[in-house]
Amino acid sequence: MASQNVLILSSNTGGGHRSAANALQNSLVKVSGGETTVTVTQVLEEAHYISRKAADFYNFLLRDHQDLMHYYFNAVNKFRPNESRLIFKSAMGYAQRIFSKMKPDVIVSVHPMTQHFFAYVLRRLKLQDQIPLLTVVTDPYQGFWRGWACEDVRQYYVASEFAKKQLMDFGVEAYKIQVMGMPVHSKFHPVTDMEKRLIRSQLGLTPERFTIFMNAGWVGGGNIFSIYQALLTNAGLAQAPIQVVFLAGRNEELLHAAQAIADQAEVPVKVLSFTNEIESLMMASDIMITKMGGLTTFEALSCRLPLIADAVTPPMPQESQTAAFLASTGAALMLKQPEQIVPMIESLLESPGRYAALKEAAALHGRPGASDHIAQDVLRFIQDSVFLDQPVLA
Repeated sequence: MASQNVLILSSNTGGGHRSAANALQNSLVKVSGGETTVTVTQVLEEAHYISRKAADFYNFLLRDHQDLMHYYFNAVNKFRPNESRLIFKSAMGYAQRIFSKMKPDVIVSVHPMTQHFFAYVLRRLKLQDQIPLLTVVTDPYQGFWRGWACEDVRQYYVASEFAKKQLMDFGVEAYKIQVMGMPVHSKFHPVTDMEKRLIRSQLGLTPERFTIFMNAGWVGGGNIFSIYQALLTNAGLAQAPIQVVFLAGRNEELLHAAQAIADQAEVPVKVLSFTNEIESLMMASDIMITKMGGLTTFEALSCRLPLIADAVTPPMPQESQTAAFLASTGAALMLKQPEQIVPMIESLLESPGRYAALKEAAALHGRPGASDHIAQDVLRFIQDSVFLDQPVLA
């Protein structure tokens, strides 16, 4: 296979798009035998001052005001800034530099606010027939951003039939949509009980204790801190054989606040900031408490890790169906008040059968290998383009 260039369009708005981009980058290099150069660009942060500020505002709401996220969601769907020709024209210099430097053979979007812009760029540069524009939808179920739908996208990859139907409701033709699963990095996988205990030891945790992973997400926000407080300030679990890992993400204030509580807690607690090795924390854990972001959720399911969904604030529109579906199938528990966390954990400790059922349900919904399958199809588009460009011999 000849050397080829893939450009992945992403943004650091939350951690899911970043995780999807990394998973696809890994898979593209692997399935091509190292013959593919993959570049991930953070479009919103790099393209224009306005788009960068919009990304910052999204992360601010995600970290500090999740209760307001549905207003942001509705405003974006109504006014569609991702389709603004004014912003497109202002950011053309950025796009031209990208094309000049990277010379992509195919473009893959993993973010709903990017493909309309690059569709516009391809038309302006008269490259729409030469360079396929593909999209990997990182929201697994219905209720996601209308911005995912773009008539210039040649192929969509989605996680479920529910997501396919949502795109079709937005006007995308069915033949353009393939149900492949979520693009989860291959480093997320199940481990044996022995391997789990070994990973705990390597992380400085007690191998035999029931391990609760509290994940505040990439930006470190939401209701996880109030749930964490409710869990550790309740005397009822003081003697329980548990330990807690709290991941504060990129939120230094949250990190220090969580450590202050950990210093006074009667159960072992490990407080961490952002890490690129979150798979080790998932593999070491017995349950994860988190908001139901698409990628994080399916990374956990790929590790056969059951979930407790943060529903203290109603989930964001693009995440609500994920939470509802997994709760209905028994792979997740819904937590609607921080104070519910103690009886919920007590129930799992006292009823091994209930925990086993939760873990078994989680195992059914992980879909290992989806990222590799998507990568293989992306590379097929490059090969098809090469064959189309070959001269016809008489």
